[in-house]
Amino acid sequence: MEAYLPTIWAAIIAVAVAMYVILDGFDLGIAILFPFAKSDGERDQMMNSIAPFWDGNETWLVLGGGGLLVAFPRAYAIIMPALYLPVIVMLLALVFRGVAFEFRGISRSKTLWDVAFAGGSLLAALCQGVILAGLIQGIKVENGAFAGGSLDWATPFAALCALGVAVGYALLGALWLVIKTEGPLAERSRGQAKMLLLVVLAFMAVVSLWTPLAYPRIASRWFSTPNIYFLWPVPIATALTAAFTWYSLNKGREVPPFLGATGLFLLGYLGLAISTYPYLVPPVLTVWQAAAAPASQMFMLIGTVVLLPLILGYFVLVHWLFAGKVRAGEGYH
Repeated sequence: MEAYLPTIWAAIIAVAVAMYVILDGFDLGIAILFPFAKSDGERDQMMNSIAPFWDGNETWLVLGGGGLLVAFPRAYAIIMPALYLPVIVMLLALVFRGVAFEFRGISRSKTLWDVAFAGGSLLAALCQGVILAGLIQGIKVENGAFAGGSLDWATPFAALCALGVAVGYALLGALWLVIKTEGPLAERSRGQAKMLLLVVLAFMAVVSLWTPLAYPRIASRWFSTPNIYFLWPVPIATALTAAFTWYSLNKGREVPPFLGATGLFLLGYLGLAISTYPYLVPPVLTVWQAAAAPASQMFMLIGTVVLLPLILGYFVLVHWLFAGKVRAGEGYH
C-alpha cells in the first residue's frame, strides 16, 4: 500500500484541481462578464445565479493546496517560492472577490463593488494561468531547493496561458448563464459563448503547438513511439467535443453546451497531465521523490476518505436545492 500512496495522492490533488477549475471557473467567468451586462438588474441576476455555489466551489482549492503541502512537502517548498508573486496576488484577488460579493448587496452604491468583483475575478483567473504556465515551463532547482529568480515565470508563454484561462472561464460563465437565466441575458450569453468558444479553441491550438516546440521533453512525450499510438485519441476527442459544443449552442440547448465546455477543459487538463506526469516540479522532481513519509500520507488519506463524501454530498445537495432559473428581480443573494 505504501508504494501506491504517492500515486493516490497525486490523483486526489489532480481531481481537486480539476473540480476547482470547472466549478469555480464558471463563477469567476460570470464576474469577468460583469462589465458587459446592460444594467444593474442584469448584474444582480448574474450574481444571484452563483450566490448559493461560489463559496463551496473554493473548497476544492483548499483541498488541492492543502494536499500538496501535506502529501508532497518538497514540491510545495519549491513551487511556492518559485511562484510566490502570482500565488499571493491570486489569493488577494479572491479575497476582493469574496468581500465584493458580500458587500455589493447591502451597499448604497454598487459601482465600487462591481469593479472589485469583476477585477478580482479577472486577476485571479490571470494568475491561475500564470501559475499553470510556470509549472509547464519548469522550475530551476539546485540541491533540492528553488534556485531561480522571483520573475522566472514572467514569459510570453505565461501571458498566453493567463489570457487563455481567463477566456476559458468566461466561456464557462456564459454557458452557466444560458442554463440559469432567461430572456435577453440568456440570449446574449449564448452569443458570447459562441465567440468565446472560438477564442478558447484558438488558445488551445496555440498552446498545443507551442509546448512541444519550446520544450523537448513534452515533444518526446507526445511524438515518440509508441506513445504517439496511444495518445492520438486525445486531440481527436478534443475536436469532437468542440464540434458537439458548437452544435449544441446552435441548436439552442442549455445544459449540453456547458457539459461540452467542461469536457474541453478536462481534455486540455488531461493533455497537460500527460505532458508533465510523473513530475510535480517539472522537470526534476517526481511524485515519488517529493512524497512525504508514508505515515503522514496515510493519516491524511484517512481524513480525506471521510471528508470527501461530505464535500461531494454538499455539492449535490446545493445544486439540487437551487436548481432552476434565476429570473430578474428574484434570487438568493
